[in-house]
Order: sequence, then C-alpha cells, then structure tokens
Amino acid sequence: MAITSANQLELLQIADAVAREKMIDPGLVIEAMEESLARAAKSRYGSEMDIRVDIDRKSGRATFTRVRTVVEEELLENEKAEFTVETAKQYLDDPKIGDTFVEEVPPVDMGRIAAQSAKQVIIQKVREAERERQYEEFKDRAGTIINGVVKREEYGNVIVDIGAGEASLRRNDKIGRESYRPGDRIRVFIKDVRREERGPQIFLSRTAPEFMVELFRMEVPEIYDGVIEIKGCARDPGSRAKIAVISYDSSIDPVGACVGMRGSRVQAVVNELQGEKIDIIPWTDDAATFLVNALQPAEVTKVVIDEEAERIEVVVPEEQLSLAIGRRGQNVRLASQLTGLDIDILTEEEESKRRQAEFEERTKLFMDTLDLDEFFAQLLVSEGFTNLEEVAYVEVDELLVIDGVDADTAGELQARARDYLEAQNAKAMEAAREAGLADDLANFEGLTPQMLQALTADGIKTLEDFATCADWEIAGGWTIEGGERHKDDGLLEPFDVTLEEAQDMIMTARVMLGWVSPEDVVGTSDEEAEAAQPEEAGA
Repeated sequence: MAITSANQLELLQIADAVAREKMIDPGLVIEAMEESLARAAKSRYGSEMDIRVDIDRKSGRATFTRVRTVVEEELLENEKAEFTVETAKQYLDDPKIGDTFVEEVPPVDMGRIAAQSAKQVIIQKVREAERERQYEEFKDRAGTIINGVVKREEYGNVIVDIGAGEASLRRNDKIGRESYRPGDRIRVFIKDVRREERGPQIFLSRTAPEFMVELFRMEVPEIYDGVIEIKGCARDPGSRAKIAVISYDSSIDPVGACVGMRGSRVQAVVNELQGEKIDIIPWTDDAATFLVNALQPAEVTKVVIDEEAERIEVVVPEEQLSLAIGRRGQNVRLASQLTGLDIDILTEEEESKRRQAEFEERTKLFMDTLDLDEFFAQLLVSEGFTNLEEVAYVEVDELLVIDGVDADTAGELQARARDYLEAQNAKAMEAAREAGLADDLANFEGLTPQMLQALTADGIKTLEDFATCADWEIAGGWTIEGGERHKDDGLLEPFDVTLEEAQDMIMTARVMLGWVSPEDVVGTSDEEAEAAQPEEAGA
C-alpha cells in the first residue's frame, strides 16, 4: 500500500476521527502515524538507516527522508546513518560535527506485514496518549468525590466507569454490607491516582474518613464557605463515626449547622453511608474538654492527661463504663482516633483503689527510708511529697506548714533524707564502677549515680558508648506498627529523663568527642548527627 494523493487526506481524517473518539490531541495520532510509516520504511530500506516521515498537517502529504549525521571518525559506528567530516564534504559545504544531511527518498509500498506493524505502532501510541490524558485529568482530582457506574466485579473489587476510564474500588475500601450490580450508579472518593506501566491506576474508597468530610462539605454550605471547619474525623465504616467541628463565626452553631433543619443535612450523609451513625462534636483546643465531648454520650467524672506519653486517663461512674467503652470498644476507639491520644478508661472505684495503692506505697517509702511512724509518713504524702528528693531539697518553709513540724524536725527530716540518698548514690556508683564504668562517662554532667548504674548494666560504659545511643533508647518513646502504638522503654526513663533532655545530653557527648562541631548542633536532628559521626564510632 503506497501513500498516494488519493488517500493522503484520508490520513488526516482518520487521525481526526481517532482523536475525537479517544479524546486526545490529533497531533499525537499523526505523530504515531509518522513513526509507524518510518518503521515500515526501515524494513524496506534497512533498519540501520535513519528514516523519518513527516505528514503535512494541512495536505496530508507524507514525506520520507533519510538523515545522516556528521560524527568524529573514531566514533563512527553506523555508516548508513552517520558519516565523517571528510565524507560529508561531498554533500555539505564546510561540514561540522553534529551537522545533518537530509535527502528525500521515495515512499514505500507497504506489504501486509508492514501494514500490520504500522497499525500496531499507531494503536500503541494512541493507547499511551490516552493513558497520559487520563492521568493528567485525574492526578489533581485525588481527594475529591466523583460519580461513576459499576461495570463489573473482580475478586471482590468493583470496577467503576468514571467516564474517561476505569477506576478500582477495592474490597477493603467498600462499606462492609454494600453490594453492587453492573449498571448501578455509585458515589466514591478518589483516594489515589498512580502512574504505572499498565497505565494510570485510579483507586477509589467509600471507607476513608475524607469521604465523609467531603460529603459534609457538599451538604453544609458553611463548611464549603470555610465558616465551619471539620477539624477531625474518625470512622468505623458502616457502623459509627465521629467528626469534630469548629465555627469561626460566633453566631453560627457548628453542630447545629451540620445537623441541619430536622436533621436533613446529616441524614443525607447517613443515607449515602448506608445508615452509618454520626456523632458531631464541637472542637476545642483544650484536650480534656475535647475528650469529654468525644466520649459522648458517656458522662466523664475526671480527666488526667500525660502529654509527654500522649496518653489520657478518663474516670467515669461505674454505670457509665460500658457506654464509654462502646460495643467492642468502638466508642473509646473512635474517640482515641479523633483526639490522637491513647485513652485508658477507669471507673471511680478503680481509680480510688489505684490512688489508695499509690498512697500506701509512698507512705511505706518514707517509713522505711526516713525511719518515721505511719502517721507522720502519711502526713508527708498528704502534703504532696512523692519521693525522697523532694523532702531532702525542698525549701524548709514547705515542711513547716505540716502540723507538728518545727524547724528542728524539718532539719532532721532533710538530714535523714540526704544521708539516705548519699548512701544510695555511693552504692550505685560502686556498682557502676564494678561493671566497668569509664571515667569520661562518670564525669559527664547530668548523669546521676543511679543513671550510671542503669547504663552500665546495659553495656554502656564509656562516653563513646553513650554518644552512639539514640534519644529514644535513653528516654523511651512510642512506635506505630500496623496502626497500633507500642511503648519503647528507655534506659533512663525511670528517672524521668525527657526526650529533649536525652537529645541534649547525647549531642553534648558527640561534641565532646569531636564527632560534630558546636556550630552544627543547633537544628541538627538525631538522625543527621548519627550520620555525621565517623564509622568507627559505631563499631
């Protein structure tokens, strides 16, 4: 088949028809045709030749040309597509390296095999262009809601026609009891758009918390306008959800606006989510108040927050315990996801027993170490003293407020406490020395004898050993695995060493060893500092 004047315009018509059908640029289709014709021409003239085809965008005329490039003599590899400067002088005036010589060659007659090959090239190029167009169309739509039509189901995954292509709603992104048949209309959240070898992959979800947020944005004009903001969302898809909302206009109630007249707005979202119950909670930056709201409908008696561990204790009446926990722990789990805190729920009786146990433990500590009777030890605990250090080094005036304590008694109490602590320090230092404690670590500022004993017991005996530690190994921390938070115990955590204090001590040790310069310490993360130390330091 030769490209004759009779079918030259037909090329443009075909390109235009394919472009309209696939919704791509006609120029891309013509480029695919040019490449396919060039490939067919190479099979006729020789695969080593650089044959190029140019189709005129107006007339449809296909021009076949052979291109040869001027290269250095020692780099000449393909004599059919390259030539030296000396040879090029036959065709070009004053040729230079990189110049090209273009000559037109006769069009080829494509046989059946060549025509089939050209067709495959066009199909492949059109498919690639179609995939690229689809990716460009949807890459910026991730995080939005789209309507589609169910095409089929494959191994539990639903394939959805979204107009410009297909998308996948995977099994774990469906609300549990939902089932679909081909032709069903479906509203979904575009969770992710990825460019992959087999084309762009569009992943949908109906279980993502963001899906609920976007549904409320569609139903509540105040959220769309930014007057009300959804600060957090936690879902148990198909069962229950909690969202936290705040209003930036004091005249608008955020909860009431989301609920709507007679519940019309929230009911529209509930219906879309197959009856999922939704608790709408007013957001506040006070963690305790926010948590009390998040645990509704349960009533909370008291909240104790441990900000460093990101944990929180909630005390509830006995009759409210099951309501606070919820069916299969659902209520407390959603409240935990919403607040970002681990929540321990105690009844008033359990909290009372724990406080009593702590009171008895501290009382016994003062009785055993300070040689006090039970009544006097209980007085100290009742006044808020929790350890010997507080008794030993507190201002004397704070001891004098205790009934029956005069200046002499206060002095005796502090003397006993200091004597006991000094004896414990000496014992701990002796144990650390016996375990191999080096002088450079023993003289390091900020480490007590008890801390040194704990470090040497774990094999950290020198300043270099200490400097190779990570901050979480010293102070402890939390690790998230599979969505669950796990506690990592720190060597000095029993001594209330914070993560920031651990970072400061480790960086100071590294400066003393010369691993990092003092100027580099400011703003240097733990990982960066470890990377900066010499390899032998970690050996």
